[in-house]
Amino acid sequence: MEHIILVRYGEIGLKGQNRSYFINLLVRNIKSSLKGLEYNLVKDQGRILVEMRGGSKKVGEGMARLKKVFGIVSLSRVARVNKDMDDIQQTALAMVQEQSPGTFKVETRRADKTFALKSPEISRAVGAYILGNTDRTAVDVHNPEVIVNVEIRDKAYIYTLVEKGPGGLPVGSGGKGVLLLSGGIDSPVAGWMIAKRGVKLEAVHYHSFPFTSERARQKVVELAKIMSGFAGPFKLHMVSLTDIQTSINQNCPEEQGTILTRRFMMKIAGEIAREEGAYALITGESLGQVASQTMESIYVTNASVDLPVFRPLLGMDKTEIMVKAREIGTYETSILPYEDCCTLFLPRHPVTKPRLDRILQSESHLEVGRLVTEAVNSRDILDIS
Repeated sequence: MEHIILVRYGEIGLKGQNRSYFINLLVRNIKSSLKGLEYNLVKDQGRILVEMRGGSKKVGEGMARLKKVFGIVSLSRVARVNKDMDDIQQTALAMVQEQSPGTFKVETRRADKTFALKSPEISRAVGAYILGNTDRTAVDVHNPEVIVNVEIRDKAYIYTLVEKGPGGLPVGSGGKGVLLLSGGIDSPVAGWMIAKRGVKLEAVHYHSFPFTSERARQKVVELAKIMSGFAGPFKLHMVSLTDIQTSINQNCPEEQGTILTRRFMMKIAGEIAREEGAYALITGESLGQVASQTMESIYVTNASVDLPVFRPLLGMDKTEIMVKAREIGTYETSILPYEDCCTLFLPRHPVTKPRLDRILQSESHLEVGRLVTEAVNSRDILDIS
């Protein structure tokens, strides 16, 4: 008996003439996620079969990695046996005995239409065999404790557990976007949500060294590494805002500091996007959460760039965002208490309803072009995987 991972995909199976493009991208991403493990991969009639080598432990490791790959709806650890009813029945019985449920039912999918028995006949035969060889197990077709699944393909595949994948589209199928990655809770979640729609990420992080510490920088690198588990490898652009924030602090009204800094962040990210062939910016903003995230502030911020700005968290509250951060594994790193650039030069009373004409007037006192160019050219670029 072999142990195999059966991978199911969802909406990419509905892509018509483009289906093969999406499936091939998914296969590429699966192979990337399994790097370092020994396996064989086979595409088979709406399924992907990953034949892991190295025993049960390696199968478990493969399952854990694949549960982070966007495009996978669900996956199961399956037993593969010959298309022989004795083998199928004995394997199904062993699975039921291992779990000792009070109730069960058998469901069959017959992809190979040449197999002698039809799906209902296979289910009845397997169910009867299990009942005849167990003492305290009964059939319940409505609410069973265990469902024994039988799929008849090139061989027979039997499994009882279906584990949820992240769904979505394969990363790389939706173009490229630049994520403004802070050290907080929100932006990693925003990156996760956009990557789920197939967008390949670049990330830019802003720091104000020496006012922000090396620990704050390392925190962001760790967040990026966690994100690469689902978004795949990407580049992290580390940009200094020290000169920009100092110039704003010296030449502009204090209450405008946050929104002016935010506009610089967008301008810099826009330049990086052009260099990297990205077509959108991505932020973790949630409407009304802080002063820079009011409707007026978002309008003024958007006016600083001509690229689309995706804000997948816009309608979520903080509690919802925190739940998702815990789910994807970024929360504990995000709450580490190391200051980022957004906490420096923070106005005591930041403007919450900025007017674009007044912000542009303040920017006229700054060397915007020079400051943006120097920030872009002096950035550090890290490869994250």
